[in-house]
Amino acid sequence: MPLTKLNNKAVANITSIPVALGDMVLVSSATASSSAYIDFSLGNYKEYKFFFVNIHPSTSGANLSFQCSTDSGSTYATTMTTTFFRAAHDEADTTAVLGYDSGFDLAQSTSFQPIMTNMGIDNDMCGSGSLQLFNPSSNTFVKHFVAETNIYQTSVFNNTQFIAGYANTTSALTNIKFQMSSGNIDDGKILMFGIN
Repeated sequence: MPLTKLNNKAVANITSIPVALGDMVLVSSATASSSAYIDFSLGNYKEYKFFFVNIHPSTSGANLSFQCSTDSGSTYATTMTTTFFRAAHDEADTTAVLGYDSGFDLAQSTSFQPIMTNMGIDNDMCGSGSLQLFNPSSNTFVKHFVAETNIYQTSVFNNTQFIAGYANTTSALTNIKFQMSSGNIDDGKILMFGIN
């Protein structure tokens, strides 16, 4: 339904929206402090949305990555197939990039999926973004996800990264874990919302 059908045209005065948006509930959040990883238990929401706020690694060039579990967090080795592309621009205004990055996608792999790559460790470097995971409690279908992140890389690039794919399992996903490819998550916050 087009936005012109809103009851009040001015955003500040909107009293209702004539479409169902679902219920978005803050389920959990975690703040890193030199944390080896951050993990969350998943329930029966139809969708989960994770927000990453000022994620900072302890090791230069590390990648924030995620993997899922089907056995309450005993193992994180769900088979995934994914795609990864990015848009980037350096501070010196000499290089701009838009393209597929095959070095960070997965093809029927049980590895962790990078969602923020080559992160810098200077005080003014960090990454933020979001990840949506669809219907993880299904016992019938594979589990799709999409992510969009923005980071300040070690190479002094602003880098927006787009990741999508699916966990190739019909078993319910019970947990999700976020960790760096090397070192700890030095600082930052991850919030998990459930959507019905």
